[in-house]
Amino acid sequence: MHRARLALAVAAAAAIILSAPFISRISEAIKAACPGHFVRILASAAGASVALAIVLAVIRIRSRRAVRYTCIAAAVAGAVMYSLWTSSPDPQVAAVERFHFLEYGLLTFLFYRAWRPLNDGGVLLLPVLAAMITGTVEEWFQWFIPGRVGTFDDVFLNWVAIACGLLFSVGIDPPDHGLQRLGRRAILHAGAAAVLFILVFGAFFDSVHVGHVITAQGTGSFTSLYTEEGLSAEARDREARWSSGAPIVRTSLSREDQYRTEGIQHVAERNEAWAAGDFATAWRENAILERYYEPVLNTGHRWPAEQRLDAERRASAVAIEPGRYMSRAYPYEIYAWPSWSYWSVVGGLALAMLLLARRAGR
Repeated sequence: MHRARLALAVAAAAAIILSAPFISRISEAIKAACPGHFVRILASAAGASVALAIVLAVIRIRSRRAVRYTCIAAAVAGAVMYSLWTSSPDPQVAAVERFHFLEYGLLTFLFYRAWRPLNDGGVLLLPVLAAMITGTVEEWFQWFIPGRVGTFDDVFLNWVAIACGLLFSVGIDPPDHGLQRLGRRAILHAGAAAVLFILVFGAFFDSVHVGHVITAQGTGSFTSLYTEEGLSAEARDREARWSSGAPIVRTSLSREDQYRTEGIQHVAERNEAWAAGDFATAWRENAILERYYEPVLNTGHRWPAEQRLDAERRASAVAIEPGRYMSRAYPYEIYAWPSWSYWSVVGGLALAMLLLARRAGR
């Protein structure tokens, strides 16, 4: 292990995580300074970085050219194919995603260089695990930042970038002795890193994707991060805090109000349904809002009495059983798993990995 290189990789990982609240500000500053050129600037920076990396890699390669060129070509091809496959229809979002992809490719390379002296299979395992932990922590951190999201799809994007970064790193500087052996020290370090990753990813997934299905009698069902009792408690809390009429300030350095965000998502679903002429859905979403997100309605999203009566009248003309309605307002997948069973599985996996690493490292 090269300590100076490891310190550089850890510093880069910390910079990626801690910069999350400022990415929106940086993007807006670029857009303000260069109106209409944001996508071009990011695309040029990304393209120039990839081109420079390829040139430097080709210059460096002197032996085992076929295998090393294949690794580099596979890394570039994988990045291009995944980028095209998952590219957002919004050019600005797509440009940011591609730049983010390069970030994790570079981070993996830095960790690879730090553990390159191991010269065995550990040089593949440890950089991947370190980068995966960083990516999960970053997306988890983003979940609590207003205006940012962190979901499993984003974590998976990081994983693909890490895989491409590893291929590129091996192409530049492959282990001298291949992968036929894994030293005891590497096994123990990789085992500890794998246990940490399982726990970090488990906590992230629990925060973002494990929740509850709430059944509103006479209306239908919807998914939420809160229990029904939790929603009631959050509503009482917001009613007390927002009753003064003070504006709700959301800054990149504040914490995301998930209760308010859920309410706004139901408002958006209600309004879109109403605009599309789906009055039954609009009425049901409004009923959910009135029952569980009343404080959110009081911040300027409440229907006028006439519109509410009109929606109820129109909805009553549509013969849809309330029990069959499932709201699609929440944009991310929510799994209604009991907390104890979920963490039993996560804890069991972590324990199994720890025992396996200790046994293999003897």
